[in-house]
Amino acid sequence: MKRLAVAALLAASFATAFAQNAWPTKPVKIVNSFPPGGPSDMIARSVADVLQKQFNQPFIVENKPGAAGNIGSDQVAKSPADGHTLLFSIDTVFTVNPHIYKGMPFKTADFKPLMVLASSGLLVGAHPARGFKTLNDLVAAGKTKGVSFSSAGSGSPGHLAAEMFTEATGMKITHVPYKGNTPAVTAVLAGEVDAGVLATPGMLPHVKAGKITALAVTSRKRSQLAPEVPTVAEAGLPQLEQEVLYVAMVPAATPEPVVQAITKAVADALARQDVRARLDGLDLHYEGLTGAAAGKRLADLSDRYGKVIRATGMKVE
Repeated sequence: MKRLAVAALLAASFATAFAQNAWPTKPVKIVNSFPPGGPSDMIARSVADVLQKQFNQPFIVENKPGAAGNIGSDQVAKSPADGHTLLFSIDTVFTVNPHIYKGMPFKTADFKPLMVLASSGLLVGAHPARGFKTLNDLVAAGKTKGVSFSSAGSGSPGHLAAEMFTEATGMKITHVPYKGNTPAVTAVLAGEVDAGVLATPGMLPHVKAGKITALAVTSRKRSQLAPEVPTVAEAGLPQLEQEVLYVAMVPAATPEPVVQAITKAVADALARQDVRARLDGLDLHYEGLTGAAAGKRLADLSDRYGKVIRATGMKVE
């Protein structure tokens, strides 16, 4: 038995070493299924910069946005499972989209999770002219006359947040989808909508300029970029807690030794001090969940969000 155990250990070590030596053998494409300039894009480019130098192979980030992340994700799902096409995206592609799209072009089972890379909360911000000073002010207005929320698009984290507000508080919310986080923030700035639940880095410069009023963050902890802003739990509404997970995936048939080699390379890149500093600047909290643990985190979120979606009738507009 002891000899068998040693042999199995040596075989596993050899397989991992082989994969590390054999991968990559050609340029690697990292598909980001959201627009350039966002957190998932910035994470992908930070990792690509490190790995390109480490392996002396091109690591090319290709932005393929559309259909709440489905278009780029579908491209990766149908790519050769050899470790040379990776997906960097956000959890809602796998935790929300299957519940709101009638005809998904792929299944969650078509992917194998490499890692839950990082997480971030959203910032609940309102146009100053609306007079909201606290999250409860916004909720009260929503219960009486109703409020409008912008989001980065149908099926986006901000859209999900609007539905979570509706279910948890009974607010009447008009959801106004935009094509990306930047135009959704601009809509709050211009007073086209009353408020938005959007990525903190895009909102924060306008909060500091006094052009958007920050009411709360949806994360478990206060934002490291805006520590003065309370969490939704601190505001008395813990059921509104929501974090965006940034994930890396490969096609499901990718051999396990290759998966291990890629996972180690990505983890090592994210462990670098300069890369961590970039994550901090984007208000991203390093997660580092891999394999089965990453899959369970996504499955649990899918169950939670599925209940919200069914209760509210959330759908793609």
